[in-house]
Amino acid sequence: MPLASVLLLRAAGFDVKAVGIDMPGTADQDVLRIAVAEQRTIVTFDRDYGELIFRHGHRPPCGVIYLRWRRFRPEDPGRYLVDLLRSTTVDFGHALTVIDEDTIRQRRYSA
Repeated sequence: MPLASVLLLRAAGFDVKAVGIDMPGTADQDVLRIAVAEQRTIVTFDRDYGELIFRHGHRPPCGVIYLRWRRFRPEDPGRYLVDLLRSTTVDFGHALTVIDEDTIRQRRYSA
């Protein structure tokens, strides 16, 4: 997640732990463990989380939001997420939520 987006989310009052800033080099499995322990939703540009969830059985209760964007400015993900999280009734828990340029889709998983 770009620093500009992290700062936008924090300024909007969201409690953000940015792996690339706060814990660079942390393995995806460790990010999942931290997210479960701290009850956090993972927001990522890394498609590997789908495999970790559906092939390897990792089940973060608060879900994973995978931004599948090709091009964007550093502040775009933060602005998008602030608007989305404030305006939606979408339940991100127990789901891989894939957001591309045109759609939001979810694949649910059990606890």
